[in-house]
Amino acid sequence: MTSKPSMLYRISGGRFGRPPAKPETGCPGGCGCARAVAGGSGIQQTTTRRNFLRRNFLGFVGVGMAGFAATLAGIPIIGALFSTPARSEQIWHVVGEVDDFPVDETVKVEFVDVEAVPWSGPAARNAAWLRRTDEESFIAFSVYCTHVGCPVSWRAGASLFICPCHGGVFDREGEVVAGPPQSPLVRLDVRVQDGDVQILASPVPVTGERPS
Repeated sequence: MTSKPSMLYRISGGRFGRPPAKPETGCPGGCGCARAVAGGSGIQQTTTRRNFLRRNFLGFVGVGMAGFAATLAGIPIIGALFSTPARSEQIWHVVGEVDDFPVDETVKVEFVDVEAVPWSGPAARNAAWLRRTDEESFIAFSVYCTHVGCPVSWRAGASLFICPCHGGVFDREGEVVAGPPQSPLVRLDVRVQDGDVQILASPVPVTGERPS
């Protein structure tokens, strides 16, 4: 409800008397509602801005990580750590001179696998059992049993290769005599070049337990 201005207020041109009451706005709290509405709008704007910043930050992090990974892939050393080395050629390993090996004697020779990756450590070392059969001929066997890959030993008195892990036994030609191995010892290629005996190493297939 709106009250009328007093007579004095009208005569004095609004300088004296009671001014007319302001019309009711329907908001008992005066401008508090406006402040509340304004405050709510501010909260909404703040929340929207926070979400926007969060999305941009996550997007930036994702792009940054992708760029970092691409950079690592472009560094030769880092790339080598996460890649499988390609073997494009056969590599022969010199294990000694011909005169170092008596005829019909089986000896263990060791060599460093130059094809191994830089972090191989002791695993880069390889070995074989080598026998000189005549003046210029040799045969060689992988030192690893074909059962599960344990190194075999040579028993000269019995002319047998013995695996200490599961009792595998091989004759002097590498053929299975007893125990769980299913395959003979792996034959390695041997050659004589410029007086040096060279061995071409190869992976050893393992077969696991012999089926019953």
